[in-house]
This record gives sequence, structure tokens and C-alpha cells, in this order.
Amino acid sequence: MRESEKETVRALPIFSGMFQDNFDALLAGSFLQRFPASVVLFSESDLTDFLHILIEGQVELFASANNREGTMTLIKPVATFVLASALIDGAYQMSARTLEASRILMIPAENVRTAMLKDRDFAQKAVLELASCYHGVVRAYKNIKLRTAVERLANYLLVQHERQGTNGALVLPVEKRTLASVLGMTPENLSRAFSTLKPYGVVVDGPNIVLNKMDDLKTIAKPSEFIDAN
Repeated sequence: MRESEKETVRALPIFSGMFQDNFDALLAGSFLQRFPASVVLFSESDLTDFLHILIEGQVELFASANNREGTMTLIKPVATFVLASALIDGAYQMSARTLEASRILMIPAENVRTAMLKDRDFAQKAVLELASCYHGVVRAYKNIKLRTAVERLANYLLVQHERQGTNGALVLPVEKRTLASVLGMTPENLSRAFSTLKPYGVVVDGPNIVLNKMDDLKTIAKPSEFIDAN
């Protein structure tokens, strides 16, 4: 790894307070690798060998059962993923694949577990990161359980609009097929939901979305600070 890359990783909150010797030991045996799009990084039920850190690109975590597949969450840089599996020393609970060309740092899971025992700051921040992930899961579950498909899509558009500059337009960051899975819909249901939102000022042109009636969209979305997070 280049020193600049180490500094990028070091700057992540979970690693920022570690003693330097412990941080160096954590990275021993790690490697930074480039992956093209659509590469499966690991599959659920595989033994967890590494903690993954996305440096560049985008990764989809997904699960499969009964010949069905669903997107669990999308990872954007710079972020760790599968921390819980690395700490438990068990199997991955989800599969992962790159959605675009990505650079990923892989730290041996055994190093992570050793760092938990040796470095108090890392241990505390690892617990906080797991707590944040738990809150994310609860928000996602509430979104699925307490909202209709149209409401989920409307709130997703509002969140993306906020992230992309609040100028009345946005670009979908993923394919509609993936978006449908993230929102707990089929592609057909997503298409119908977009059609339902037309009277509320939502204009769709491929991945480009224009929001012409923000107040109307918020009325149908009914955004909640306890579900939606920017």
C-alpha cells in the first residue's frame, strides 16, 4: 500500500485513534486490490477471511434464497463492510459484488479480532460502528414495514435530492433493477410507483429525475427523521 492509501484508511473514524504499532499490526498481511464491475467478492456462508474496506467504487451486499435474490444494502467509499462477520469469526451473512470498478482493502479478520483485544480505542469505535449499522437495519426495516411502495420511492427521491444539491433534479446512482430490490419491490412495481408519482411532479428520463412539485412530493412521502437518513 502507498502511504497516501494508508492515510486514507487511517482517517476512517474506526481507525483514527489507534496506537500506531497496533494500526501497523492490523494492516500486516493486508492487500489493496482493484476489481472490475460485477465481480463477486465473497458469498454468504463462506468463512469470513477479511474485513473489507471500500476505497473507490461501489459494492452491493445481497442475499439469495429459494431462487430469489435481494439487495440488502449498497456500500460507498470510504467505508468498512462485513465488520460483524469478521469479529465473530463465522460465515459471511451476505454476498458482495462490485457494481462498478472498485478498489478494496482486505484486512485479515484475525488481525481485526486481535486489535479488538489490544487497542481500546479501536474496540470502542468498532462497537459504535456496529451500533450505527444496527440503526441502519432498523431504519430499513421500518421503511419496508411502515410504508407503501410509492411512499418508499418518494422518500428515496427526497433523500437523493438532498444528497445531490437540492436543485430540483437528481440522477439515480444505481440501475433501476437494483433500486427496486433495495426498496423491496419488483422492477414492475417500481415502474408503477414512478407512474403514480407523475402527478406529484416527478419526471423520469432514464436515470435522470426532475422534481417539479417538492411540496406535493413531501405530502405523499411523509418523510420521517426516524426512518430517513441523509
